[in-house]
Amino acid sequence: MTPPSNRNLAGILLMSVAVLGFSLNDVLGKWLLGSYTVAQVLVLRSIAALLILAPLLVREGVLPLLQPRRPGLQLLRVACGTLEVAAFYWAVSQMPLADTMAFWMATPIFVALASAVLLRESLDRPRFIAVVLGFLGVVLTLGAGLDHGLLPTLTAMAGVVLYSGYLLSTRALRGTSAPVLAVYQMLGALTFGLFLAPFGWVPVGWVDAGLLMLLGVVGVAAHLAVTRSLALAPAPVVVPWQYAMILWGILFGWIFFDEIPEESMLAGVAVIVGAGFWLTRLELRDARRGSVPAGEG
Repeated sequence: MTPPSNRNLAGILLMSVAVLGFSLNDVLGKWLLGSYTVAQVLVLRSIAALLILAPLLVREGVLPLLQPRRPGLQLLRVACGTLEVAAFYWAVSQMPLADTMAFWMATPIFVALASAVLLRESLDRPRFIAVVLGFLGVVLTLGAGLDHGLLPTLTAMAGVVLYSGYLLSTRALRGTSAPVLAVYQMLGALTFGLFLAPFGWVPVGWVDAGLLMLLGVVGVAAHLAVTRSLALAPAPVVVPWQYAMILWGILFGWIFFDEIPEESMLAGVAVIVGAGFWLTRLELRDARRGSVPAGEG
């Protein structure tokens, strides 16, 4: 049997690789959105992802796909995930890479609040303080985001809310296999992209078509790495490593797009990440005690 420390290390390494993959995907997506529409990105990315997922689905069998559990919740998850991806791509085409990523770093704060409000989970005093601090960080980040226009900032905020809904619905559907969930998600994104495709579609060269499809390949690989990471190690151990995404965003934004983050954005990110680590520490504390907060279970 593999020692827990080795499993944790493997989980951390996989999560780190996944975060780098997502970050490179975001760079490529932002660059391609200078020439193509969000719809084109969604369509070609989804086609590539579905091709990669096909062998996994064959192994799973098509029956789970044709007879989904809790179809209403499945539909809500697909809608949240599809609109969130579209919101991110449009926002990152209008805002610096690091600024856009900064909003998404606030997702654990929104999830903690939504869990308390919608799922009736307990939000004890330490968690409440962490959520309040996280929202203060969001306010600081908003100040930087508004410099790039109200609509991109509101789109980014809406994207974070949608992503929180996506995560909560995914959590509620944890009995469904990961490949089936991924196929539903990509089919939803493909459908949405095809619906928008007639509005502004431009011819795509072979090289750019390959790069657009590479978005789907890298995205699926990163998602599978995250899934495997969470299978090897507890979520509180590996999830904080996702915050490295903002560091990659700052670095890649500077290298590829000559973007320099504002001081207010960096301050907001520092507060958001600090609040997120605090929430993670509370989860680790409860895990060590072998308990869960009141209201869960």
